[in-house]
Amino acid sequence: MPRSDRSFGGVASALLLTVAAGILLTGCGTFSGLLKSDGAGTLSATPETPAATAAVTTPDATAPAPPVAMPAPAEGGAAGLDASPTALTRAADPDPEPAPRRSDEEEEASALAQQKSDADALEEDYDPWEGFNEKMFSFNRNLDKYVLKPAARAYRFVMPEPWQVLIANGFDNINFIPRMINSLLQGKWGGAGRELGRFLINSTAGIGGLFDPAKDYWGIPKSREDFGQTLAVWGAKAGPYLILPFMEPMTVRDGIGKAVDGAMQPLSYVLPFVWDRIGMKAGDTLNDRALNYDLFQGFEESVIDMYSAVRHGYLQRRQQLIKE
Repeated sequence: MPRSDRSFGGVASALLLTVAAGILLTGCGTFSGLLKSDGAGTLSATPETPAATAAVTTPDATAPAPPVAMPAPAEGGAAGLDASPTALTRAADPDPEPAPRRSDEEEEASALAQQKSDADALEEDYDPWEGFNEKMFSFNRNLDKYVLKPAARAYRFVMPEPWQVLIANGFDNINFIPRMINSLLQGKWGGAGRELGRFLINSTAGIGGLFDPAKDYWGIPKSREDFGQTLAVWGAKAGPYLILPFMEPMTVRDGIGKAVDGAMQPLSYVLPFVWDRIGMKAGDTLNDRALNYDLFQGFEESVIDMYSAVRHGYLQRRQQLIKE
């Protein structure tokens, strides 16, 4: 081959090699830029590692972890989100919301409703015979002040208190029948059994009921059931408040109950004469007043409206006995 042809071929080959090398280098630079824009991490080739191999090499363990995208806060929420483990746990499994606290107005309304319910239960405002009742209340109050209390003072002088307790136990033992029957009528089988057991124990070991070993040694208390409570359990209304002379306060329902209980008293059949029964009742009342001689001490001085206080106390006590 002539020398000129060999020189031209060498120049052409050199130009081709230069163009190929430029295309190759330009393409590798563009690919590296795309990798960096994807945020896959810094993948740089070492002088000993080709660029293609560096593109798939595992990142160094010391390199920082890629950032984790957190959800944006809801509209109206906090400006940022705490990324602590406790905060993430609460976000995944939130605690149940506590019950809303009742406002002061709601508390006051609830208290007023409860007071109104109690007042309705006691029927304290239902006193259509208040004028008559106040007169009878004053009569009984003066009777207690000028007759019964002085008689109880003299009775206490001649009858020591231990003997007064024995007499009261004897009357309680005799009057077990109304308590037992009313317990049965109210479905209180345990109360009826207690009354029968008390009567048997006190009538024998208690020497005719003068002592109360059923309570003192066996721990069997006396029930307090009467026919007025039985009527209440059966659904009868209390009726108006009523005060009669020589008698304790009552309602119409309790007055009917007292009459029925009196018919169930054993003394009504043992003592057929009216005056005998009145004498026994008077003795029981005098003995009971002597035992409770200081019961109302200071009560008159501490209460402004005694009539209303006695009425409220009586109705409240009766309501409590019915609930029991």
